[in-house]
Amino acid sequence: MPKVIASTPSAGAGRMGRGHRASTTLAEINIIPLVDVMLVLLIIFMVTAPMLQQGFDVNLPQARRASPTDTSSVTVTVPADFATRRVVQVDKKEVRFEILQEIVRQAVLMKADKKVLVRADGAVTVQEFMSVTDKLKEAGITQVGLASKPPEKR
Repeated sequence: MPKVIASTPSAGAGRMGRGHRASTTLAEINIIPLVDVMLVLLIIFMVTAPMLQQGFDVNLPQARRASPTDTSSVTVTVPADFATRRVVQVDKKEVRFEILQEIVRQAVLMKADKKVLVRADGAVTVQEFMSVTDKLKEAGITQVGLASKPPEKR
């Protein structure tokens, strides 16, 4: 019966002792799955981006002779449900009515002209509008404008 003799590698042979094969490595990156993932992410962001808009849905009153407004002023939006929620929006941030004075004061602190544009819903009563205007005057606002939408063309 033949005997099996274990062979020991010679000194210094290491990995190369198995043979002198040139190993080829696959050094290419498969781009197709990467492009697929990126396209899916792009579609997801395109679908969700319009849903991320914050703000109140305000139905502005119409005016026949309204002049264009300055867009650099601070905008305070008063929604139709102001009487129940007591929340307004300063630029894009929702603010409780109780702290409106301080938030507006900080918003116009570094501005030369102390102007605020009020976007009040058509359903807001005059008393609610005046209470917002009083808070703005307490904050040191010198000019308060009321935003309106242009008349519909017939």
